[in-house]
Amino acid sequence: MLDGCTPWPAEMAERYRARGYWRGATLGDLPQQWSRQFGERTALVHGKTRISYAELDRRIDRMAAGFRIYGIDAGDRVVVQLPNMPEFVITVFALLRANAKPVFCLLSHRANEIRHLLELTDAAGYVVPGTYQGFDHAAMASDLMTEFPGLRRVFVLDGRVPPGMPQDRDDAFIPLAEVRPPIEETVAGERYERPGAESDVDSAADPSDVAFFLLSGGTTALPKLIPRTHDDYDYQTRAAAELIGLTPDDVYLAVLPVEFNFTWGCPGVVGTLRSGGTVTLVEDPLPDDCFETIERERVTVTSVVPTVAQLWLEAADNPYDLSSLRLIQVGGAPLHREIAERIGPAFDCRLQQVFGMAEGLLTFTRETDPKETVLSTQGRPLSPDDEIRVVDEAGVDVQAGETGELLARGPYTLRGYYRAAEHNTHAFTPDGFYRTGDLVRLTATDDIVVAGRVKDVIIKGGNKVSASEVEGHLLAHPAVERVAVVPMPDPLLGERICAYVRPEGEPPTLAVLREALQGRGVADYKLPDRLEIVADLPLTGLGKIDKKALAADAATKAAGS
Repeated sequence: MLDGCTPWPAEMAERYRARGYWRGATLGDLPQQWSRQFGERTALVHGKTRISYAELDRRIDRMAAGFRIYGIDAGDRVVVQLPNMPEFVITVFALLRANAKPVFCLLSHRANEIRHLLELTDAAGYVVPGTYQGFDHAAMASDLMTEFPGLRRVFVLDGRVPPGMPQDRDDAFIPLAEVRPPIEETVAGERYERPGAESDVDSAADPSDVAFFLLSGGTTALPKLIPRTHDDYDYQTRAAAELIGLTPDDVYLAVLPVEFNFTWGCPGVVGTLRSGGTVTLVEDPLPDDCFETIERERVTVTSVVPTVAQLWLEAADNPYDLSSLRLIQVGGAPLHREIAERIGPAFDCRLQQVFGMAEGLLTFTRETDPKETVLSTQGRPLSPDDEIRVVDEAGVDVQAGETGELLARGPYTLRGYYRAAEHNTHAFTPDGFYRTGDLVRLTATDDIVVAGRVKDVIIKGGNKVSASEVEGHLLAHPAVERVAVVPMPDPLLGERICAYVRPEGEPPTLAVLREALQGRGVADYKLPDRLEIVADLPLTGLGKIDKKALAADAATKAAGS
């Protein structure tokens, strides 16, 4: 296990192996298996680009050898910051095959976040798109290289090397297309070798070792790193693919950023590929682009966050043929009942609610669940060995039906953040349960209902108010199209309730909304105290509402009032 990571206790690891969850597979070897199984079937689609399983494995093999040639060694950490393109998939699996450790990074991250990741991981490599959507990632990497002499190589998707590099670093920038052995393939599927060098670029990785790193999705300024092992991620993607019944006939649309756990492996990209299906990648969740792709590629499954679901619902009256869709997964944030009820009828397909985190635990509603369960809960855990507890502030288990913080451990839930020993003492119980920070309750059928985040609770005059609950009530009003509720500092009450609303038609007044909520039986202390009408709500890089930005805005407004 990589230094700075926390392994599973030996007895738990043995149990997971004995029960068949962990099968000793390494992620870098999976594309070889897929190539043998699915050959010339289409694996990846991006615009007019189509890549078969056989070609995908060949490209991965070539790039794995190329990374070794350019000095990326087994165990090296490499930050990967690429858009939803086949190159992301190829790069990640090539690094895995070379037994390097990809560090997933959002495209929206800039120097502050990248600096943090480079410092935390001692990264030897950094993969960037070059100039993308008006931002010069390569120039940013050039600036950062002066701070991090251990950053040996920057691999650039568009091949552009920024000018003015110091002479001693002028070979540090490598076009990503050149990351390959300096000889041509002679026979399809043949292993690649470099004259005078070892031909074997297989990882020889330990399945229990860290395969790659995901970023935490919390509200802290800088992300924490989540080590995912070959064993646990192989199990997660296999089990999730089986749960939703993926087959070679399925086409998965990757709408959300591919470095998001939801998109990458719930079952997402990896689960679809291991099932022999086709992954279609798009770079923007805009309805017209996505709907045109769904029609053209006959997409059957996709996964979105509630904000994207709302965006699509607003454009549901469109000329595209979306009849191929059989399943829309919605997760990443609470899905309010009013939105959930509209998805199935609007797209004539099944809704699946998904709750989970990059740290591990996933819950899903099932196809056999009653309609009410699908509309009002986030389902049940993926694995029979997922252990969950719901506890109060003292860490005592609450009664069934009561709300408390969710704790979890299991065969794909981390045991500790990377190089975060002090934080881990608070984030985990002594017996290894991860404190998720999510407020939930369990129904009589053991389905999870997410009430919000521990930190998404507004404490107003000593009363605790769930922001998610208030948002759900506000969304029921016909004049509210989108909403986010955040705390606003108050010298007397501690915090007040501020609602940011994107209106539907004529903007409502605060008095109208308060009266409507009272009519729904909402307690007076939960009513919003301030209303901000906005043209739109800010989003994070993962497409979630950026409540941190809204809370900062509310604090500024409170200070100025």
